[in-house]
Amino acid sequence: MKRRILLAALGAAGLALSTAPAVLAQAFPAKPVRLVVPFAPGGTTDIVARVVAERANLALGQTLVVENKAGGGGSIGALEVIKATPDGYVLGMATVSTTAANPAINARIGYNPTTDFTPIINIAATPNVIAVHPSFPARDYAGFLAELKKNPGKHSFASSGTGGIGHLQMELFKSLSGTFITHIPYRGAGPALNDTVAGQVPIIFDNMPSALPFIRDGRLIPIVVAAPARLTQLPNVPTFKEIGLEPVNRMAYYGVLGPKNLPKEVVDKVHAAMKRTAELPEVRKRIEDTGSLMVLNTPDQFAAQIKAEFEVYKTVVEKQKLKLD
Repeated sequence: MKRRILLAALGAAGLALSTAPAVLAQAFPAKPVRLVVPFAPGGTTDIVARVVAERANLALGQTLVVENKAGGGGSIGALEVIKATPDGYVLGMATVSTTAANPAINARIGYNPTTDFTPIINIAATPNVIAVHPSFPARDYAGFLAELKKNPGKHSFASSGTGGIGHLQMELFKSLSGTFITHIPYRGAGPALNDTVAGQVPIIFDNMPSALPFIRDGRLIPIVVAAPARLTQLPNVPTFKEIGLEPVNRMAYYGVLGPKNLPKEVVDKVHAAMKRTAELPEVRKRIEDTGSLMVLNTPDQFAAQIKAEFEVYKTVVEKQKLKLD
């Protein structure tokens, strides 16, 4: 009798232990969830994160708190996500800078983007644009290129930080076009954009959502865009493919990921909540109005996308012999 009671107790304990992760996952989220944006406020990553976070509580059942952790071309915020407990309460915004460009150029970044995260969903993809301050002595690509060729090293460009997509794409442009422009790194796309708009730096390679309002106001002049085709917002601006520099014609992405080993149940809940939120007409409109294209893919598809993009930029770094400043 005692043996039977002991076995029953052990069986119950084993059942409790085996179902504990499932119970925890079902209870998720029981408190607010942090969404780490690895750049300063004002950039496209921050814009997309906040648009979604404003309404995500309805689908997630808890508040999604956006926290900006800038620095290191996005690596500081990325490392904070990696070091978090894999329970879903710390998530991060994933960008090409943090999951491809920066790791490709910085061997000491401290993480592998293909193994140290749990991809959840790619929310949107955005075109990138080279834009100049109105004081720059050119207002189209032909004039822009002629000015750079005429005065190598005279002009500078702002980026979100060393190893960010704006930096790496501009370095690729420089190598393919045979031009030289001095790199001025900032702690995020927002500060870089602000100084370009103010005329402190004449050139920027920025994302469309953050640059477009200033382009519409005439405070920035668009030169060339990285997009599959000409944009309806900028019908007179050519793509990199049109000017013969197709390797530079890559869009940015803005997704959500967590630390590695995030339970599938948590991944599924976050994915469903993000997708449902992004599909709300008002949220979709706000994101698409910035010039972004909705993606909303699966975790596996996003993982494959991150891996492919990382390999592309590794190849770019190797072929162009790019190094950190």
